[in-house]
Parts: sequence; C-alpha cells; structure tokens
Amino acid sequence: MEQRILYVRLPCNPIFPIGVVYLSDHVHKLFPQVEQRIFDLGTVPPLDFAGALDNCVDEFKPTLLVYSWRDIQIYAPVGGRGGNPLQNAFEFYYAQNPFIKLRGALGGLRLAVSYYTELSRNLGLIKRGLKRAQKYNPESRVIVGGGAVSVFYEQLGKSLPKGTIVSVGEGEALLEKLLGGKDLGDERCYVVGETIARDRMIHEAPANIEKTACNYDYIEKIWPEFQYYLQDQDFYIGVQTKRGCPHNCCYCIYTVIEGKQVRINPADEVVAEMQQLYNRGIRNFWFTDAQFIPARKFIDDAVELLQKILDAGMDDIHWAAYIRADNLTPELCELMVKTGMNYFEIGITSGSQELVRKMRMGYNLRTVLQNCRDLKAAGFNDLVSVNYSFNVIDERPETIRQTLAYHRELERIFGADKVEPAIFFIGLQPHTHLEEYAFDNNILKEGYNPMSLMPWTAKKLLWNPEPLGSFFGEICLQAWRKNPNDFGREVMNILEEKLGCAELEQALSAPIEQKEKQLAGVS
Repeated sequence: MEQRILYVRLPCNPIFPIGVVYLSDHVHKLFPQVEQRIFDLGTVPPLDFAGALDNCVDEFKPTLLVYSWRDIQIYAPVGGRGGNPLQNAFEFYYAQNPFIKLRGALGGLRLAVSYYTELSRNLGLIKRGLKRAQKYNPESRVIVGGGAVSVFYEQLGKSLPKGTIVSVGEGEALLEKLLGGKDLGDERCYVVGETIARDRMIHEAPANIEKTACNYDYIEKIWPEFQYYLQDQDFYIGVQTKRGCPHNCCYCIYTVIEGKQVRINPADEVVAEMQQLYNRGIRNFWFTDAQFIPARKFIDDAVELLQKILDAGMDDIHWAAYIRADNLTPELCELMVKTGMNYFEIGITSGSQELVRKMRMGYNLRTVLQNCRDLKAAGFNDLVSVNYSFNVIDERPETIRQTLAYHRELERIFGADKVEPAIFFIGLQPHTHLEEYAFDNNILKEGYNPMSLMPWTAKKLLWNPEPLGSFFGEICLQAWRKNPNDFGREVMNILEEKLGCAELEQALSAPIEQKEKQLAGVS
C-alpha cells in the first residue's frame, strides 16, 4: 500500500510547529516516495476545526495520521483557558473576602470546563480523523505524540482508539521503523489495546539521530499554512541546535523526555536551515533547545554556531533562548550580542544557593552573576526574564530574603526595567523527582490522576505547600489587586516590604548540611 502521511497539529497557541516540520523532513529524506501533508489546526478558527479536518482528510486520503498534541499543562502561571489559572486557584484557596473566593471558584469552574472540553475535543478530533481516513483506506492507522502525550502517555492511552500508537518523546526513529516495516518493540511507544507501556518507558534513552538542515522548499510544498508564520515580522521561528539536557532538576520533565545525552546538531546544518528561513524574510529566531548552553563542555559548540551565523552574513537577525547563565564566557557574551540576542530566559528558580542545591539544579549563583556582568559589559541592553518558583523544598523567610537580594543584584546589573521576574509555582508533573519526593513524604499517593482538575488534587499538584502556602497566596492576591499588569515585580516589592532583604553574600553561600543527603537521594 502506498503510504500517505497526514500530520495534524492539534489546536494550541500559534507557536511554530517545529515537531511535525522536523518529523516530515526526516521522513522525506529517508522515504522520498512517501506522500506527506502538514495540517496545522493552530491556524484554524475553533468553530471550523471539525470541518477543516474533514476537508483535509477527504482531499489527502491518508493511510497514516500523525497527531501532535502539544499542551495539557494545567497549572500555567499566565493567562490561558478562560483567564489566569494561577489567579483563579489562589483566589479560591486563599482569599479571605467571600466574594473574591467566589470569583476564584467561578473562574476555576470555567477553567475546568474549558480544560475538560479541550481534552474531549482533541480526543474527538483524533477519532474523527481516523474514522474518516478509514473510509478511503480501511487499514489507516494513527500515531499520537507530542509534548502533552509524552508527559501523560499512561493516562491518555485509556481514551484513544484501539490500535493507536502512543509515541513518547522524539518520533523520528519510530516513523522510520514503521515505514520500513520493522518491529516497534524497542521504541518508546505502545499500541492501545494490544501492548502496554513498559515500566518507566519515558526514562529510556531516545535514539541518537544526527539532524541535518530542514528542507524548507519541501516543507513549503506539503504545508499550505506555512505562510501564516511568515507574514508577521515579529514572529519568532523555532530552530533546534541540540537535543537533550544533562541536568537533574527535581521538577523538570525535559531531561526525562529528551534524555540526558546532549546531541549537538552540526553548526553548518543549523546555519543552512536558518539561511533558508532568512531568505524567506525571517529575522527572528527562537532556539528551541531545552537549554541553549546546557553545560560548559558545550560552550565551544555555541561559539562555533554563533560565529558561523555571523560568517553567513545574517547580521540583522534577533534571537532568543532559554539559557543556563552559569555557562557563559566573555567571548560567548560578545558573540551573543553581535549575533542579535535580544531576549533570554533563565530559570534560576531561587536566588538562594542552598535551595538551588536542594533542587538538584547544578549551578552556582555566584557564577551566574559574574556571567551576567560579562554579558552587560559586552553590550547587552535588552530584556531578561528570570523565572522564580517560590515555596520549593525547604523554603523559609530567610531563603526568600536571599532570593530578593539576588534579584536586586540582577537589577543592578541589567537595570530594573530590563529584569522581568516571572513568578511560577511549580506544576508537579509525572516522572519527575519532585513527584517521587511527594510520594515519599505522603503528599501524593500512588495511582493518583495527574490530569485531574479536581480541587483536592489540583491543590497538591500546584506546588505551594504549607506552612508558607497561605502566606504566598496572600502576597500574590495583593499583587494582583495592586498591579496586575506588572505582577512579578509587584510580588517582589511586597515580599521585600514584609520580610526585608538579605545581604547578597548570604544568598551566594550555602554550607552543606547533613540533612540534605536525604533530599539528594530522591531518585
């Protein structure tokens, strides 16, 4: 049977669908005879989802549907389904005013309805597409993968059609074997109703595939909606320079999904891919790596890439990325500025070296500050987003004061208007060390449903435990009242008013204590 693959990106925010682009490019390079089509529901109005999917299936008549499901993250800290989920939750759990508590409850109810409606809708689109494809090709099959599926693959399998291949992590090797008629037994996948997911399957290492430059001439032919992402000059287009993250942060799922082995994409291939987009008018790029410079051993790779971007003549671009700022050098800082980095995010989580160690994040806050000074000296004058997750393991007033001291130092380095504190409360996710910590400390019980939005589950998964949970709840509610448009900075200001600010040296010093061994042993 001649294979015809339809990639369907399920509805989500209009973020460049790099996953299905790279998958289809990989398949084309190995199986150029296979017909492919990309259909992005992120570019379709919600009322037209079903009809647009029907029309696409009718026109293309696929033998294989590959669904990419990006988002099921429930506890987002910013505006999302029906409003701000974090604000709804905090109003419901912590507000003293009954009217505010009622508003939070109603907002949470709208959120829950929207969330479960989305789940039902996406599952319905998967079933609808498969059923319609089987009208033309009775042997048509479906693969479901993507970020959401990789996190919740065990739970989602219960609702998917029998025979669905549930893919965890990267899908290139899986598609390669499927199209080549090879056994899928050692891939990170299972078949609904036929096989079951292996225990800890998500922790298995992904295939080591060397990435070559995506062929955008081909992508443009198979993706009618491609121009949607090129028409707005402010849009950042994703480019991947590596996969994998070697770190062990207690709450993070990236290192589990992508694996600890960092696989570098050759710099010449990355530049060749960027040039294709550059020649189509793109000037804004987002390096989609888990971390752009995950460890010091990869600094030379970053230097090589940025130098080759300059050598290629792309001197009028801008780019952004997640960056571990402990892995910068003066040379790298200068190249970052010369190549147009105009925004970056650092997820330090806490400004207390003691808590950074307890969360197993593996970096030195003193080094981060020095590298930020080097970046400023190199001429960086743009925005820095600093992610803080308060009330993590062993948070207390002393460590909050240390975080405030650290944040004020970052403001002194870059300018207070250039440092944007993003206040997160960790959404506890399956397969992480934090989940195991919650099991060991009787916060969660084995067998809980991580996709549940019921209040008694949601309060545990939105990590803000007592004794400081109510305190942070009140602080956040006050910040939303006073300055909702600058929530992060307002939270920092209120915390400093209430608790004061430590000396910077206290934040940077963390004597090793015997009791930390127990936390470090969670695995």
